[in-house]
Amino acid sequence: MTKLGLTLNEAKTSLKATRTERFDFLGYTFGPHRYRKEGHWYLGASPSKKSVQLMKAKIGDLLVSGNKEPWPEVRDRLNRLLRGWSGYFGYGSRLPAYRAVDNHVYDRVRAFLCKRHKVQGHGTYRFSDEKVFGELGVLRLRRVHIGPPPWASR
Repeated sequence: MTKLGLTLNEAKTSLKATRTERFDFLGYTFGPHRYRKEGHWYLGASPSKKSVQLMKAKIGDLLVSGNKEPWPEVRDRLNRLLRGWSGYFGYGSRLPAYRAVDNHVYDRVRAFLCKRHKVQGHGTYRFSDEKVFGELGVLRLRRVHIGPPPWASR
């Protein structure tokens, strides 16, 4: 490594027993995971908590009230962001992370549209889950998990 001019960061470098300990690498968490339905353990990979938090921050940065772009442009940028993230994190146990991002997307889109259209309250009736992910054309990552619907190609 010294011939290449590389050094190890002693604070970040460690040995892990992967059968019993988790570790994060390149945005994934590797190690033991619990199968939610039956409770047994398996070795797997999933998007790390930090990766999910960074994605939520990017979504929040895009859907700020100061964004005055037309909705189709905002939606297309959001869908590109979601599609790219799901493309990278398409391996392993991704459904819990996808669910967390979907819930955040729904909350942020609903709040964004409520402010834009001056809707009083939370806007759950006017901007329902079905409307946001259906008629308004926002990509739902859980659908990517099982296969995209026809309108997700927007």
